[in-house]
Amino acid sequence: MEDNKNRTSNIVWHQSDITKEDRQKLHGHKSLMVWFTGLSGSGKSTIANALQHELHKDGISVYLLDGDNLRHGINRNLTFTEEDRKENVRRTAEVGKLFVDAGVVVLAALISPYEADREQARILFQPGEFVEVYVRCTLRECEKRDPKGLYKKARLGEIKQFTGISQPYEEPQNPEIILDTSVLSVEECVQEMQSYLKNKLHLREGSDSLDT
Repeated sequence: MEDNKNRTSNIVWHQSDITKEDRQKLHGHKSLMVWFTGLSGSGKSTIANALQHELHKDGISVYLLDGDNLRHGINRNLTFTEEDRKENVRRTAEVGKLFVDAGVVVLAALISPYEADREQARILFQPGEFVEVYVRCTLRECEKRDPKGLYKKARLGEIKQFTGISQPYEEPQNPEIILDTSVLSVEECVQEMQSYLKNKLHLREGSDSLDT
């Protein structure tokens, strides 16, 4: 049996005749990865889903990769150990890179607790294609919300390796955007994201060309 090194040396990258830029022109806007990170209960998935809805209404090709949903499929074999959390982020970023190459705006919402893992995700993308969004919310407020009842179970010891309780969460050091959901509503967060994406990253609505 060939080892991994030999297998890798026998694999050659096949260059597509259709480029990312070609696909972006077809969609009428640039493509990028928007990565929502934050504690459980901070509002990542809610905001990402609402943003997806608004971008879709604006004629932007968009897809949401939700952390929980991914664990039902591509990441179903991963646990919540530090090693598996790293792999969870790596796989999600690689899938996101494919979406960006396809000319789509992809949103990812997952805790992704470690700064180094998020930075490894970022380097897969070209400059300007990765937008880290820190959905900031205090642990106390997240526990108060506890929409899935997970904090209660973690406090009772029924859930091991839970971020914020028995595992750390490393706050982003230099995110592109901070959304403080302790004070901002979902609607306000979505409006801020829409403004950022359209004005800073030159996404156009229903256009057959790209801003430059």
